[in-house]
Amino acid sequence: MNDQWKTLEEAALMGRASRRDFVKGAAAMGISTALASGIMVKAGYAAEPKKGGKFRIGMEGGSPSDSLDPRTYADSVMIGASLAIMNCLVEFDAAGNPTGELFESWEAKPGAAEWVFNVRKGIKFSNGKTLDAEDCIYSIQLHRGETKSPAKGILAQIKEVKALSPTQVGFTLESGNADFPVILGDYHLVVVPKDFNDWSKPIGTGAYTLESFDPGVRIVLKNRGDYWKPGRGNFDVVEIRNIQDVAARTAALQSGEIDAANRMDPRTVKKLMDDASLNIVRTKGTGNRYCFVARVTDAPYTNKDLRTALKYGIDREKIISSVFSGFAVPGNDHNLDALNPFYNTAMPQIKYDADKAAFHFKKAGLGASDKIELQTSEGAWGSAVDCASLYQESAKKAGINIDVKKVSSDGYWDNVWLKVPFCAVYWGRRLSADQSFTQVFGEKSDWNDTNWKIPEFQKLLVEARAELDKAKRKDMYWKMQEMLADDGGFINFAVTDYLDGYSKKVMGIEPHARYDLNDERIAEKGWFA
Repeated sequence: MNDQWKTLEEAALMGRASRRDFVKGAAAMGISTALASGIMVKAGYAAEPKKGGKFRIGMEGGSPSDSLDPRTYADSVMIGASLAIMNCLVEFDAAGNPTGELFESWEAKPGAAEWVFNVRKGIKFSNGKTLDAEDCIYSIQLHRGETKSPAKGILAQIKEVKALSPTQVGFTLESGNADFPVILGDYHLVVVPKDFNDWSKPIGTGAYTLESFDPGVRIVLKNRGDYWKPGRGNFDVVEIRNIQDVAARTAALQSGEIDAANRMDPRTVKKLMDDASLNIVRTKGTGNRYCFVARVTDAPYTNKDLRTALKYGIDREKIISSVFSGFAVPGNDHNLDALNPFYNTAMPQIKYDADKAAFHFKKAGLGASDKIELQTSEGAWGSAVDCASLYQESAKKAGINIDVKKVSSDGYWDNVWLKVPFCAVYWGRRLSADQSFTQVFGEKSDWNDTNWKIPEFQKLLVEARAELDKAKRKDMYWKMQEMLADDGGFINFAVTDYLDGYSKKVMGIEPHARYDLNDERIAEKGWFA
C-alpha cells in the first residue's frame, strides 16, 4: 500500500489526479482523513465546504481597550472579529486584487476622478434590514469629518459621495485615483445600517452575530444562518481567544485546545512543520513590517543625522537570523515590499555600519553620555523586546546608548504609539502604494506615526495618485521611497513572512497577499474536514 499511496500522493501534487480520483483512491487504501486532507491542501484541491462545529482561534493582537467600533481598530483580533460580523465594501482575492463584496462592481469615468459603485442587491443585515446605498454612505461617513478614525486620511481625497439610486453610489475625488477601489477595501470600512451607533451590539451583513465580548480576553460569535456568500460562514460557533504569548499560543494549538493560531514563532515553526497533526501556512515576504519609529518633530529626532545614525546602527540581518530564523527579509526604511509593482529595486539596501552610525551620531552633536530612549513591549508584537535588545547591542558598538524601556502590553497602542518620540511599531501590508503611503505618511493621516510631512513628498503623493501612466507613476513612487529612506524617521528593519498554524482538520486555508489567517477571514472562509 505504501507504494500505491506514494504514487497517488505524487499524482495529486503534480496535478495528474483529479480531486475526486484522489479522494476515491485514498479511501480505498484506508488513508486517514487527516493525512489525506493535508495532501489535498498542498495539492490545491478545492474541497467541498462542510457545515458545523466550533472553531477556536488563538490570536496575538488584542487588548483590554478593544472595541467593535471600526474607528478604533488597530490590530488583528478586532479585524478578524469584525470581518466575521460585518462585510466590507470591497474584498481582495488571494493575489491581492480588489473584488466585489457589498459593492459588487464599479466603473471609473475617464481621468479616474469620478466613480460609480453598484451595491449588491438583496443582502440582509442581521436585524432584517435590506442593504442599500444609504447604508454604504453612512458607513463611509463614519470615517470622515470630526473623527479620529485611522481611515480618515485615506478618505480625505473624496470630494463628494452621494446615492445615485438605492443601489448605486457615486464618488467625486479631489483628483484622479486609479486605485480607488483598493482604498474602499480598507478593513475599517465595514458596513452597518444607516444611523447605527450601538457598537456593543453590532449589526452587520456578515456570517456571524456577536454572542459575547470580553475585550482582551475572548470573543464568541454565533452563525446567523443563510449567509449570502456560497460556501462561506460554515462554523456553528467561532471563538476568538486573545493569547498574546506565542509560546502559549503554540502550546494551545499543539494540544488541540485551539484549531488555529496567528503569528507562529519563527524560531520554533520548523518543528511545527514536521508535526503530522498541523498545517503551517507560510506567506513569504508580504507579512508585517517591523519597525522602530522616531517622531521627526520631537527632539532630538528633529536632527536628520541622528535619524541616519539610528538607521545605520541596527543590524537587520542579525535580528532576522536570531529572532525570525530567516523567515523575513530586511526592510529598507519605507513600507513597500518586493511584491509591490512599484517597489524600488534600484535602491541600495541599507546595512549595518557601525562606523557610519558613529559618524552621524557625532555629527548630530551627541555622544556616549546621551541616552536614546526606545519604548517597546510584547504588546507591540511578541518579539519586540528581543528585537530592541539586539538593536541596543549593535548600536552600542557605534557608541550609541539606546535605553530600552519595556512598558506594559495593556494599552500599548493607546498609551505609547503616537504618543512617545521613539517606539516599536509593526505595520501590516497595504495593497497599493497610494494606500501605503497615504495611511502611514500622509499629512492628513492620524496614523502618521513619524509625523514626517515633507511638502515635496505630499505633492508627489497627490500627483502619483492621479497619474494613469504607469511608467511616470513608477518614477514618482521610486523617488518617494528614496526620500523616506534618506530623511524619514521610519526604521523598517524586517518584512516578515506570515506564519499561520492550523489543525489538520481545518480547511479553506491558503496564503493571502494582504494579511495572515487568509486575510483575517478564516472564520468566514474556513470549515472542518
